[in-house]
Amino acid sequence: MAPGTIRLNGNEYWEGPVEDGTDAARSAVARSNYYDPAGERDALIETVATMERVGADHVVPWAGSGSPLARSVVGFCSPQRGLVTADPTFEVAWMVAGYVGAPVAKVPLRASDQAHDVRAMLAANPQAGLYYICNPNNPTGSLTPMEDIVWLANAMPKDAVLLLDEAYLHFSHAASGMDLVRNGSNVIILRTFSKIFGMAGMRMGLSIARPELQARLMQYDGVIQTLQLPVPALACASASLRRMEQITARREQNTQTREKTAAFLAQRGLTVLPSAANMLMVDWGKPAAPIKAGFEAKGIAIGRSWPIWPTRSRITIGSPAEMERFCNTVERVVSQA
Repeated sequence: MAPGTIRLNGNEYWEGPVEDGTDAARSAVARSNYYDPAGERDALIETVATMERVGADHVVPWAGSGSPLARSVVGFCSPQRGLVTADPTFEVAWMVAGYVGAPVAKVPLRASDQAHDVRAMLAANPQAGLYYICNPNNPTGSLTPMEDIVWLANAMPKDAVLLLDEAYLHFSHAASGMDLVRNGSNVIILRTFSKIFGMAGMRMGLSIARPELQARLMQYDGVIQTLQLPVPALACASASLRRMEQITARREQNTQTREKTAAFLAQRGLTVLPSAANMLMVDWGKPAAPIKAGFEAKGIAIGRSWPIWPTRSRITIGSPAEMERFCNTVERVVSQA
């Protein structure tokens, strides 16, 4: 991107880590001549296990949550056991299913509220190996009620796995599915520090599940990848989790900025889906590709569209000032596209 481009395209958070996280990372840099001199990996695991009330053997850190997402598809799907997802949703699972030759069933989101249609998902492939739910969903920011998620976890085949991606959970007031992990269900929860924690460039994420499910994610390389994590990122993540009041403040500011932006767009006759995350899905009423190019020409990078919705673009919520500039640019871009 050109210098100075406003980044509203990657669902990153517009600020870096909280101050305590930055301080912890800076201190860890000075000790990074050793692999893990202060036990930062174990410290993160213990912090997460205590906060989420699960065993430490249920928590595995990764370089972001993309790796365990891909590993889940490899671990539980095959040409005989397919993948079921919503449409639209985060596409990485689709890509990996293609690599392993697993059939993919893409089920449209529920029209009434853009939630995952869990009954239609089960019907789409009653013998799937993996059912994937992103909650809040990417790219819509829409929520799926917890009772629907619990229903699918109980109704799916006994040897299937529900992959619950909670990358955007902390932007919302929604409940986590952690009780499903605590009660021993075949559920893997993904978390990431790349979003509201402001650590996208530091690459830190988690999978939380029963140890035997975690082992399936590591069946080809053992624990190698989860042991080879940057010490500064581990330290930053642990310190950030201890300052959740600051993460809550970020959530409230994001909500205010998102709703102000959504109201502006709606006043101009554009359809905007309700969102509980750091994104908005905007329907321009015309092909989205020229709109995206128009914003880029004015120094604003917006997100992509999905094949099922070619007239809609995903807009990441940036800072209040960035979103003001975005709003001030909308009418010129839309009229010229």
